[in-house]
Amino acid sequence: MQKIALKRWKLAEKIPGDVEQALSYYPPFFRQVLYNRGITNANQAMAFLSPEEDFHDPMLLMNMAGVVERLLFAIDHHEPIAIYGDYDVDGVSATALMVETLQLLGGNVIAYIPNRFEEGYGLNVEALSHLRDQGVRLVLSVDCGIRSLREADHAKQIGLDLIVSDHHHPLEEIPPANFVICPKQKGDEYPEKNLAGVGVAYKIAQALLHARMKELPYEGFGLDLVALGTVADVVPLSGENRMLVRAGLKGLRRGWRAGLRSLAQAARLNLARLNTSDIGFGLAPRLNAAGRLESALASYQLLLEKDTQQTGLLAQRLDDQNRERQKITSEMQKRAEELIQMEGFEEILFAFDESFNPGVVGLVAGKLTESYYRPAVVGQINGEYVRASCRSIPAFHITQALDACADLMVHHGGHALAAGFTIHRDHLPELKQRLAKIAVDQLGDLDLRPVLRADLELPLGELHPEFLKYLYLLEPTGMDNPEVFFVSRNVRTSNAKPVGADGKHLKFLVTDGWITYDAVAFRQGHWMETGLPKEVDILYRFELNTYNGRESLQLNVVDIKPSGSD
Repeated sequence: MQKIALKRWKLAEKIPGDVEQALSYYPPFFRQVLYNRGITNANQAMAFLSPEEDFHDPMLLMNMAGVVERLLFAIDHHEPIAIYGDYDVDGVSATALMVETLQLLGGNVIAYIPNRFEEGYGLNVEALSHLRDQGVRLVLSVDCGIRSLREADHAKQIGLDLIVSDHHHPLEEIPPANFVICPKQKGDEYPEKNLAGVGVAYKIAQALLHARMKELPYEGFGLDLVALGTVADVVPLSGENRMLVRAGLKGLRRGWRAGLRSLAQAARLNLARLNTSDIGFGLAPRLNAAGRLESALASYQLLLEKDTQQTGLLAQRLDDQNRERQKITSEMQKRAEELIQMEGFEEILFAFDESFNPGVVGLVAGKLTESYYRPAVVGQINGEYVRASCRSIPAFHITQALDACADLMVHHGGHALAAGFTIHRDHLPELKQRLAKIAVDQLGDLDLRPVLRADLELPLGELHPEFLKYLYLLEPTGMDNPEVFFVSRNVRTSNAKPVGADGKHLKFLVTDGWITYDAVAFRQGHWMETGLPKEVDILYRFELNTYNGRESLQLNVVDIKPSGSD
């Protein structure tokens, strides 16, 4: 199978005249941008660009009243409480947030984050028994547990109270825990269904703090962690999620949390101007690196540590682990590409190997999906079992596909675009065949080329620095609220050179003969082999680049086509 070379560009429908008139307060390019986001009048524009921090009432979540009552009882009676989290950024952020909240209220609380390599994802009976033996009387799960039927039943049998809080898709049957908080469960009327795990945890924290009328240690308590975990988990940044992240970014930029100040310094990020891209590509990979290679406890400790000397050491450790993770990912990707060629499936990709690091299989699956635009399943074969991660494309709901094969697996779960599972290796051949058939049925007749959507086309000479002022108003950007993409045609290129490790990226200049811009094209260093055409069409983001304290305007080029080729 060949890597995807060509992408389809789709320009947004031109703004109607009446909508353009209704948005006449804004410059012409921004009217089109707003229309592309479903905004058709001035009131909608005002609400979108300057949203109030009007969060939904946490008591709207099903079972929240019971959860608050049980947690406050545990606090008042000094019962040992354990926060049981996950080892990714969302889970670690949620764990830190709940521990901070319960400590603020006087609770006797500890954190428990399972080891990816020894325990795997989610609740497990051995950990619950261990916590019970240590004197814990109440466990609150965050970012996990919604599919843990057996584990919840075990907790009941050993006399351990369990509250499950999660945001993943539940099964038909809900775990028999004392209480379950999940906006996606049937009958739940909470308006925002796409909260991240840390978002659900924040709603519990909100409810607890309101019940006790507790004065917060600082404005926006916990929202920096909500922004961190929500962006890292790639949930839609619309509705309440957008308000939560917008508020959380303010806290991150103020540098309230010593650990994140140190981590931003290690990642060479300007904390005062931090945005969602900085979280997604700078902070989150470093926080995730600990759990992928060793234990997520280092990331958890960094989030709660107040001593700047300790946070500096922890941040440097995470930065070193992230570099090691990058090296391992690159080596595994090469091996995975060899394996998918041997497998020969067209609509879905499989790569399983005993040498794979289970902490990195999800990253490799993501890179395969990006390169080939196909669902990808990558796993480590370890003795009798295989532990795998999946990444997918919008046309293929990977968790629903796994649900159709649930009888083969030990456990599984996830979202539309990302999932994971554990399976006995004897069942692996049948799983591959069944998933491949589902993929053929759903994808076989589709044009499987990625679509890049652009907001508008304009000549390079009409791109103005003042645009940035308006683009900033759209933040935070992410899924369901994408960054703005422009198309400019027939621009001339010069001074092309490879940059980055192994020359994977490309830097060059573009001009229309009157104005010249710096341009960078990540993961497009291959143009140096074939020769970058002298005249090209480009699809790009317009941004302010900061490097070594120097700021410059830059085009972040997502795709390049020879002029006239499309």
